[in-house]
Amino acid sequence: MSSKHIPYIVITPGFILLVVFLVIPLLSIIWPTFYDGAFTFESYASFFSSSFNLSILWRTVKLSLIVTLFTIILGLPTAYYISRTGKKWRSLLMGFVLFPLLTNSVVRSFAWINILGTNGIVNQFLLNTGLISQPLKLLYTEFAIVIGSIYLFLPLMITTLVGILENIDTEMIEAAETLGANPLVAFVKVIWPLSIPGVIVGSILVFTGTFTAYTTPQLLGGNQNMMMSTFLYQQAMSLGNWQSAGVIALIMIVTTMLVMNVFNAIANMVDRRGGDLNA
Repeated sequence: MSSKHIPYIVITPGFILLVVFLVIPLLSIIWPTFYDGAFTFESYASFFSSSFNLSILWRTVKLSLIVTLFTIILGLPTAYYISRTGKKWRSLLMGFVLFPLLTNSVVRSFAWINILGTNGIVNQFLLNTGLISQPLKLLYTEFAIVIGSIYLFLPLMITTLVGILENIDTEMIEAAETLGANPLVAFVKVIWPLSIPGVIVGSILVFTGTFTAYTTPQLLGGNQNMMMSTFLYQQAMSLGNWQSAGVIALIMIVTTMLVMNVFNAIANMVDRRGGDLNA
């Protein structure tokens, strides 16, 4: 056996499992949306001709982008601080960051229900302090979905960025400060460009996670703020309309792939710009 064949032998079992348990079931759901005795795109034309369906797709993309943006804003400074601490404290802080991932997403969503509900912690605090005269509608809104999703996926962004930022040489920051840059300017001019690869990877993870999440949108958003994942579940499990479920599934796959390509294009553009500046 030639050594060049070893990698192919190693990945073969995983490849077979992937095909049998993912590709084939997915094709069995998607294929009927294209072929019903003859090739047709009527199901997709019907989906995109419905303003209700388009509103759900737009809401899902919009909220996923908002969550991604806020995880970058919150995650980048946090990851930078963690990456600049000593190894002992870094391990402890990373433990705190990863701790929420040890809790089931259903439990975390129910915790946010207790926080954002009509009789929840936030409303009770605002009522007791006299800032409001009646409870605010925080639960079963897009705001609740965003808050719950940020809490759910922020650890992914932080852990991705820490791996990138801890490899940045501190001497580059010191050199920038020596040349007169204050810490904020040094962060924007030095840290931010070098962290772009981690930001792109983290953004892809957060966007796809938010776009396809089911538990958080269902528990915190309700049926009035339906997302693509909850819409798919409704069509498949509640209505038994697997044709429509297959259409939604393929649209979700294509949308996430398009967004991933956009993120990669942004990363390549930044890399080329950085190369031009260095030249």
